[in-house]
Order: sequence, then structure tokens, then C-alpha cells
Amino acid sequence: MPKMKTHKGTQKRIGVTGSGKTYRVKSWRGHHLEIKSSRRTRRYAGKALLDGTHAKQVRRLLPYL
Repeated sequence: MPKMKTHKGTQKRIGVTGSGKTYRVKSWRGHHLEIKSSRRTRRYAGKALLDGTHAKQVRRLLPYL
């Protein structure tokens, strides 16, 4: 049986905490930050936890998570 391949795009975007919860980096923080208000950029800062509805999909994309 061959090894399952990890989805590399997902691997770069999703991580796991020590307790096993999955998290992602928030979007809209890439560039053109001068245009966006500071209130808006603060909202995009940090990481967000993924809820359980996407757990099956994440497991399929990242089998060795």
C-alpha cells in the first residue's frame, strides 16, 4: 500500500495546537495594508480555531496530522 500524500497547500495554512485543535491563519492580511483601516487590520491579526464541521475534510487533506 503506498503512502498517502499530504495536501501541501493545506499543510502551509492549517496547524494543530497542543491539545489537538486545528487552527488557521486569518485571511485579508496579505498586502495593500495602507488602504485598510487599523481597526480592520487588527481584526485580521492572529489565528482562528476551526470548528468541528470541517474536521473530516481536514483529516482527508492532512492524513498525518
